[in-house]
Amino acid sequence: MSKLYFRYGAMNCGKSSALMQVAYNYEQNNKKVIVIKSEIDTKGNNYLESRIGLKRKVDILLKENESIEKYYDKLDEISCILVDEAQFLSEKQVDELYYITKYYNIPVICYGLKTDFQSKLFDGSRRLLELADELDELITICRCGKRAKFNARFINDKFTLKGDTNLIDGSVSNVKYIPLCGKCYLEEKRKYEEE
Repeated sequence: MSKLYFRYGAMNCGKSSALMQVAYNYEQNNKKVIVIKSEIDTKGNNYLESRIGLKRKVDILLKENESIEKYYDKLDEISCILVDEAQFLSEKQVDELYYITKYYNIPVICYGLKTDFQSKLFDGSRRLLELADELDELITICRCGKRAKFNARFINDKFTLKGDTNLIDGSVSNVKYIPLCGKCYLEEKRKYEEE
């Protein structure tokens, strides 16, 4: 029986590049994969782009509440489904991916953030944590050198806890996300609350 995997981590931990490496490994063995990305992630449009410069065309650019069921007929001869930016999936979409692993016997590997810039779970991530057969945390480091767990949002180089959850870095030139450890995140939060 195939599994649903959730590989999560803070910003800059290599989620997209890891996904592209897995796709490459399958394809080098003459196996077909389907790469899915939520259209909420406007960066790269219908391409995956990693911060280290890798790029790959997406097979399915999934609309916000689009049912994955309509793609079930494309699953013949597919060896693996890879999902980038899985935090943007709806609960129903995660349920449909889980169904694919059990009834089509196709592994599904989802990559995404666990929490947003306010350290709250994304809906898609919450459902993946509930259903995934295997969870893997991908690690990156904070500016202080410790393990980063938080995704801090900076606008005009100032830490903030305000704004739309789905504000994509690169979509607005003055927005960036920086992975921080717990201590550095709390220090930024304290300074922000004192202003």
